[in-house]
Amino acid sequence: MKTSEKNIERLLLYRRILISFKNIGKTNIYSKQLASLADSTPAQVRRDIMSIGYSGSPVHGYDLEKLIDSISEFLDSNNLQKVALVGLGHLGRSIIDYFQGRRPKLMIAAVFDRDPDKIDRVMHGCRCYSNEKILKVIPKENINIAIIAVPASGAQDVADLLVQAGIKGILNYAPVKLTLPPDIYVENRDMILAVEKVAYFARKITTEGSST
Repeated sequence: MKTSEKNIERLLLYRRILISFKNIGKTNIYSKQLASLADSTPAQVRRDIMSIGYSGSPVHGYDLEKLIDSISEFLDSNNLQKVALVGLGHLGRSIIDYFQGRRPKLMIAAVFDRDPDKIDRVMHGCRCYSNEKILKVIPKENINIAIIAVPASGAQDVADLLVQAGIKGILNYAPVKLTLPPDIYVENRDMILAVEKVAYFARKITTEGSST
């Protein structure tokens, strides 16, 4: 079945919401509740959940634990997927601090940086290697996902090395558009653009509110 990026994003969001409900002792949830929390519609929620082969009850809604398991079975690999992080600055350290241990089938397995003072340090069980070892370590560790958290000036060179090493998916935090082969999946996260977008709408709301 062909699945769109938006569909995957919604399923990931549903799972996060469901886990938070489960953690406060809830056992069931209705499509209307899930839709409200996910900023969607009940019909869209039902379509998304039916697309993974699961259905709820009109009376009891969805069983939280079973739905979480169904979404995870659809989204997650059967085996552990290893991730590489390039850049151990403030952002990189925050990423590894937040990420490790949160998803059972995803793990940051290696970190890379150019700073000699960071090389050979271990954080959350991950050794930091020099960027020059990307081509050696990534194939050896069977890593196919990478996070780029380096300045814009070095991001393209890092991305080229990662692709050469066998990386198939990249989460890019550098504020620059990467030029990569079409078979590499790239997700860009430009935080400055995101803050500027929020600033625009906050200013617009404030201006419109003051004019009424």
